[in-house]
Amino acid sequence: MSLYLWLHIATVSFPLLRSFEPRIAYASRWRALFPGILLTAAFFIVWDVIFTKDGVWGFNPDYLTGLFLFHLPIEEWLFFFTVPFASVFIYDCVVYFDKGNKLNIKLNWLATLLGVFLIILAALNIHRDYTFYNFLFAGLLLLAQGLLLKSAYLGHFFVAYLIHLIPFLLVNGILTGGVTEAPVVWYNNAENVGIRIWTIPVEDTVYALLLLLMNITYYEFFKSRFGLKHN
Repeated sequence: MSLYLWLHIATVSFPLLRSFEPRIAYASRWRALFPGILLTAAFFIVWDVIFTKDGVWGFNPDYLTGLFLFHLPIEEWLFFFTVPFASVFIYDCVVYFDKGNKLNIKLNWLATLLGVFLIILAALNIHRDYTFYNFLFAGLLLLAQGLLLKSAYLGHFFVAYLIHLIPFLLVNGILTGGVTEAPVVWYNNAENVGIRIWTIPVEDTVYALLLLLMNITYYEFFKSRFGLKHN
C-alpha cells in the first residue's frame, strides 16, 4: 500500500470513529457535509488537474498505488475528501465545546482585511501560478464572506483553522519530503515564492484556509437548508 494512501487512512480514522458518539454527533450532519465536500472537491480537482499538467506540482510514483484518473493519482483525489472530512470534524468540535458561543465573535472585518491582503499579494506574484491563483481564490472567498455573506460562524472557522493547521502541516510535511528520501508531492519552486515551513511551501497555509473555508461555507449552507443543528 502506498505511503500517500496510509496517510489518508490515518487522517480519516479518528474523526470517522468519533462521528457516532452522542455529544458531537458528527454523523447526524453528514447529509449537509457530503454535498459541500463534493462541490468543493470538483473545484479543487479541476485546479489540480491543470496544475499537474502544467508542471506546477507533481507526484512521485514510488509512493503511490499507480492508479491514475485524469493525470491525478487516486490518492490525490482522496485528499479532497479525507482532509475536509477530518477538518470539518475539528470545526464541529470547536462549535460543540464553545457552549457559550464566546469564540464566535463577528469577524467579518478580519475576513475582509485578509481578503484584500491576499489579493494584493496575488497581484504582486502574478508570474507565479501557485502563489497567484491560491492567494487570489482565497482572497475572493474571504471578501465574499466578509462583505457579502457576513457569516456569523467566522469566529469558529478561524479557531478551527488554527487548530487544523497542526495535523494539516504534519501530513503535508510528510508528503513534501519531511520524512522520506524524496517527496511524495513535489513543487516547482518557479511557481511559488520559495519560502518553506519545514518542507512545506508557505502557500499551503493559504491553500488549507481556502479548502476549509469553502467546505464550511457549503456545510453551513446545507445545515441551514436541512434544518440541522449542533447538540
